[in-house]
Amino acid sequence: MALFSSLTPVFIAIICVLIGIILKKTNGEKEKQDIKSKLTSRPWVDEDLKDGTDHPLEEEEGDEEWQGLEENVAHVPFTAERYSEAEMIKRSQTFYELLNKRRSVRFLSDEPVPREVIDNVIRTAGTSPSGAHTEPWTFVVVQNPYLKRKIREIVEEEEEINYKKRMGDRWVNDLKRLRTNWIKEYLDTAPYLILIFKQVYGRFPNGKKKTHYYNEISVSIACGILLAALQNAGLYTVTSTPLNCGPQLRVLLQRPANEKLLLLLPVGYPKKDATVPALTRKPLEDIMVVM
Repeated sequence: MALFSSLTPVFIAIICVLIGIILKKTNGEKEKQDIKSKLTSRPWVDEDLKDGTDHPLEEEEGDEEWQGLEENVAHVPFTAERYSEAEMIKRSQTFYELLNKRRSVRFLSDEPVPREVIDNVIRTAGTSPSGAHTEPWTFVVVQNPYLKRKIREIVEEEEEINYKKRMGDRWVNDLKRLRTNWIKEYLDTAPYLILIFKQVYGRFPNGKKKTHYYNEISVSIACGILLAALQNAGLYTVTSTPLNCGPQLRVLLQRPANEKLLLLLPVGYPKKDATVPALTRKPLEDIMVVM
């Protein structure tokens, strides 16, 4: 009995530890289920495509109730233009040849570009499909020299840190063959800068939040259409994703907290002495699988 009595505190301690482990495991499983539930309840959120520019202090309250679209949309007859097989092949080949000439050009002229052309290419980008037709994009066109200079200062300051500290040796070495660095002369020489913002949510007239489904994928598709429209108009650009510049550029351009910078495009004509890397594209058999 004395032995049992002396061991009792030990048994109690062991039981307490086991109970603690069981409770911790149970709570952990519950947290995992809660996280899983949240992810499955909002499948349109591009968890694997976050742009890295989010600033927690700039976010608005996240616990406000999300409200779906209630407006009934009338459906109208659709008339499609149909081509002969020969015309389809010809048009598809011609369009491919046009876009195959597209190159990322870092040496842009300051030669003026008609503003109407910029309006038209952005209208074209606005024809992009989007989740539930929420059209979650804002295209900010900058032609003011002062703003272009400020944008260049912000981008170059952050890009120097990126190249020297954030990006890592492998990334920097992979870029060496393209001869790129943190100096972005084109940001104040190009006649236009187009900054594309994704709207992570919208607002109804009554002020309630409007869900923007698949906002990043939707805006990315619009960017692709914009690049094609620029090429079609005879203008050139280089796709710039200014890492860690989003919050500063959003404030500079007075954009609201629900907008996050996705892409920055300097737009213009190439300089007469512009050069591009001698790159090749993968052949069709390397990018297409026919089942």
